[in-house]
Amino acid sequence: MLTYLLRRILIAIPTFLGITLVTFLIINTAPGGPIEQKLQKIRMGGGEGGRGTGVSQEVLDGLAKQYGFDKPIHERYWIWLKNISRLDFGESFSYQEPAIDVISSKFPVSLQFGVASLILTYLICIPLGVKKAINAGGVFDQVSGIVLYIMVSIPPLVLGIFLIVWFAGGSYFDWFPIGGIKSDDYDTLTSLGKIWDRAYHFILPLTCYVMGGFTELTMLVRNSMLDVVKSDYVRTARAKGLENNSVYFKHALRNAMIPVATGLGGFLRVFLAGSLIVETIFNLDGIGLLGYQSILSRDYNVIMGLTFISAMLLLLGNIMSDFIYVMVDPRIDFK
Repeated sequence: MLTYLLRRILIAIPTFLGITLVTFLIINTAPGGPIEQKLQKIRMGGGEGGRGTGVSQEVLDGLAKQYGFDKPIHERYWIWLKNISRLDFGESFSYQEPAIDVISSKFPVSLQFGVASLILTYLICIPLGVKKAINAGGVFDQVSGIVLYIMVSIPPLVLGIFLIVWFAGGSYFDWFPIGGIKSDDYDTLTSLGKIWDRAYHFILPLTCYVMGGFTELTMLVRNSMLDVVKSDYVRTARAKGLENNSVYFKHALRNAMIPVATGLGGFLRVFLAGSLIVETIFNLDGIGLLGYQSILSRDYNVIMGLTFISAMLLLLGNIMSDFIYVMVDPRIDFK
């Protein structure tokens, strides 16, 4: 296993370099960079160049040096690699503060929704998938399947607008808030009141977060369970006269969870579980909205910081999935 781990780490290094290099090249060669945007502000303000129609070469050179564009692109990438080895992502062009601080300030919102959606999805989908497998082909299986496929076919944007119109004071019921993750008087509430206040604000956006993910995981559990119950040891357990609940939940469920458990390595993605659509609709200041705004403003250091973190979480999650696979199924031996 140790040899396999070392091999995966060695493979992860060029993968990481490829992800960051491609992203770096794209954002640095795209038009409308920070220098162009700064020049536009100068021209509109009528600053340099007399009547705001031109900018001196001295100003151009100063801006290039300020934003680090006075060096060739390969040198800039090498400097970026050396800086991130010290977790120095540079300064955000838009916020005028370290990019790592900007990203860190947006983490709590996306992390809370990521953790909540992960827990809620597994708590609902695993029992539901088992129930569908037990009643395979029955009325419950067919009706729930139709409902799940309807859920996965609804775009988050449409679902969010529907929830706001119906339940957040749009045209019908004014039951839930549509902005932020807590009330204005949150700090004055009791501990129990704070928990309820967070949950109250989470209901609508969390529904948008998890709605589409229910179908995939539920059907994975169902189909995996159906494969396992056809095994010889399950038929033997039934032949011994064991009750169905014991057969399904004690003997079959563990092996049926192998495909599901291997996906648990992806739980690291909850740290960057921001959704642009959901965060925009419900006015949540999280990672998804930050990434979108950074792309529009060409905030290169923030974009590369998010890319670095996303790539690391993806690679670590893949390695963790292999470890979980071995823990769940001892028959697996990576060499």
